[in-house]
Amino acid sequence: MFYVYILQSLQDSSFYVGYSHDLDSRLSKHNNSNKGYTSSKKPWKIVYSECFESKTEAIKREKIIKSQKSKKFIQNLIDISAG
Repeated sequence: MFYVYILQSLQDSSFYVGYSHDLDSRLSKHNNSNKGYTSSKKPWKIVYSECFESKTEAIKREKIIKSQKSKKFIQNLIDISAG
């Protein structure tokens, strides 16, 4: 299984979209990294995820979410999933 996930920074509430086969491990890497975009905005929490059978499907979905370039779109995904 592969996951598309959205992280939210507890520091400034910004979002990060990615994909992984292991959500817990990937979150740990984001929170323990000392380089890259996510290192300057940690700590992060997972606020949304979707599950896919294949890596290809997950990558396609990640690209769709990123192509929106919209915090409102991301917040709507989060709100809908929260019920």
